[in-house]
Amino acid sequence: MTTVAHIDIRKAGPRFGAEIAGVDLTAPVDEATAEELRRAFREHKVLVFRGQHLTPDQQVAAVSVFARPFDHPTAVKHPANPLVYPYNVKQTGKASTWHIGGLWRDPVFAIESLTYEVVPELGGHTLWADLQAAYDDLSEPFKVLLESVGALYDGNAENYAQGSRKNAPGEPVEHPVVLTHPTTGRKGLFISSSAKQLTGVTPAESKVLLDHLLRHASSPDYTIRFGWKPGDFVLWDNRATWHYAVDDYGDGERVYRKVLGVEPDAGVTQRSA
Repeated sequence: MTTVAHIDIRKAGPRFGAEIAGVDLTAPVDEATAEELRRAFREHKVLVFRGQHLTPDQQVAAVSVFARPFDHPTAVKHPANPLVYPYNVKQTGKASTWHIGGLWRDPVFAIESLTYEVVPELGGHTLWADLQAAYDDLSEPFKVLLESVGALYDGNAENYAQGSRKNAPGEPVEHPVVLTHPTTGRKGLFISSSAKQLTGVTPAESKVLLDHLLRHASSPDYTIRFGWKPGDFVLWDNRATWHYAVDDYGDGERVYRKVLGVEPDAGVTQRSA
């Protein structure tokens, strides 16, 4: 059993992100260690555990330390565990856009996680950007405006499934553009490249604001970058960051498993007060 005394937290950047060493997630984690990992997650938002080689059941157990694993209604399920979703980019396509997961629902996923099984020899890194830091750097008048604005997203869960052909969009789902994090209370931008339009402003204003926000939130000033080896495990705060899978590996292999986490007692996303 892993104990808290052995945890080594190595920051990945000055703003957020960390690699965690000294934790074996293939074994049970005691409560003191679990609480320390949750504290690190709240602070760093993206945690990477190298060389874990988790089985599907072990990945579900690892996510359970942080949140309740989510049963996705449209995702292809792993035969070993229905809460695990296998991906092979040669069949499912690549996610090479800045995005937040689960925007078809409210609340969105609290956590996303990946276990890498096959990765390209070179390339195939993943970027994350800190949406809370991006919000902090906005002017106060602009923050006031954004806190009264929402963004509309496609509400059809089937259009977010792996390999989806993008059927007719469902009823729009509105999310705030400024989110007060339900766990930490910290404000941050909450915007994704799949936003259809902003509410509370004119269509022309929506286009200008969206273009600016997407460009601002993806600035290198707010990003970290990780490369991968088979067996690496990563989980991230889906309400405080967004991510981008870099498509620089051509026809190379990229195979991984995803487990999602939700917090049933955290409430729905809400506009910042």
